[in-house]
Amino acid sequence: MKIVKTEEAVGLTLCHDIAKIVPGEFKGNLFKRGHIVAEEDIPELLKVGKEHLYVWDETDVDMVHEDDAALFLAELLGSGHMNRSGINQGRIDFTASVNGMFLSDTELLYRLNSIPEVAIAARHHLTAVREGDTLFATRVIPLAVKKKVLDAAAEVAGGQPVFTVRPYVHKKVAIVTTGSEVYKGLIEDGFAPVLQRILADFDTEEAGRAVVPDVPEVTTKEILRFADEGAGVVLVTGGMSVDPDDRTPLAIKNTGAHIVTHGTPVLPGSMFMLAYLGKTAIIGVPGGVLFSKRTAFDLILPRVMADIAMTADDFARLGNGGFCFNCQTCIFPNCGFGAQ
Repeated sequence: MKIVKTEEAVGLTLCHDIAKIVPGEFKGNLFKRGHIVAEEDIPELLKVGKEHLYVWDETDVDMVHEDDAALFLAELLGSGHMNRSGINQGRIDFTASVNGMFLSDTELLYRLNSIPEVAIAARHHLTAVREGDTLFATRVIPLAVKKKVLDAAAEVAGGQPVFTVRPYVHKKVAIVTTGSEVYKGLIEDGFAPVLQRILADFDTEEAGRAVVPDVPEVTTKEILRFADEGAGVVLVTGGMSVDPDDRTPLAIKNTGAHIVTHGTPVLPGSMFMLAYLGKTAIIGVPGGVLFSKRTAFDLILPRVMADIAMTADDFARLGNGGFCFNCQTCIFPNCGFGAQ
C-alpha cells in the first residue's frame, strides 16, 4: 500500500472505500475498495476532498488489507450460537443467534487488544442477550497491517475462542410460596405474577405451585417433592429477611442441598439465596422482587437458565457493578448493573 496524488492514481487500484456525504441527500460509497481509478474519476474524487489516495503497492507482499485482517480475526474470536455480518469499512459485527448468556474470556481479550493495531470491542462478560443482539465487533486500526500482527493474534488466541453464547436450557420451574398470611388467605400472593412475568423470557414450563405456612418442615417437604418430580428450578418466595417469622432459609438448608450463598453484595436483592440439590437449583427469592425493577434475581436467574453453575466466589465478585440505580427508564441488561 502506498500514497499517491489523486491526479497520479489513474490505472491504480484503491485500497479502501471512498465515501460521499451530501447532507440531507446522500450518504454512501462513491467508489469501493478494488476500484481501478479512471481519468473521469479524478474530478469526483477531488470534489469529496481526496487529494491523495491509498493504492495497492504490488511489491509489498507482507501487508494484509483491513478487510482480510478483520476476517482473520473473526475466525479467532467467536464460537457457537453467533451470526457474522458482512464487512463494512473493515469491520465485522457478531450477533447472537439464540437467547442466552454471553461469555467473554476477558483476560484473553485484554491480551489480544494489547497487540498494536488490533481492535476488538465487546459487551460485558456474563450479559444476558437475546437473538439478534450485537455481541462484539472487530477490525484493525490502519488500512493494512503486517502479517506478523495477525500471526501474533493467532498465537495469543491459541485456538481458544474468546467469546461464546450459552443458550438457555428448557427447565421445569416450581414455585413454593411461604407465608402464613398467604396460606390462610388473608392476603393474595404477590410473588407469583411477578415471577411468571420474569420467567416468560426463558424456555420454561410450570412444574407446579404450592402455598405453605411459615413452618420450615412443610416448606422443606414441598421443595423435595418438586425436586423429586423433576423440577430443574424451585423458586421459594417469602420469609427471606431477618425477622423471627422468616424461616425460608432454614427450610432450604434442611433439604440437604449444597448452599452456595445466603446473601449477596447486590442491591436491591441482597437476601438472595442459591442452593443445589443434585440437578435442581433452589432459589430463595428476595423480597425486593416485589417492588424493584431489577434485583439480584435478574442477575442470577439467566445464569441458572443457561446451566452456568455458580460458586461463592462468583457471588463475591458481583459487588463490582452490583448496585442498581433504579433509573426511571430501565435499559437492563444494557447497563452497568451486574456488569463483570
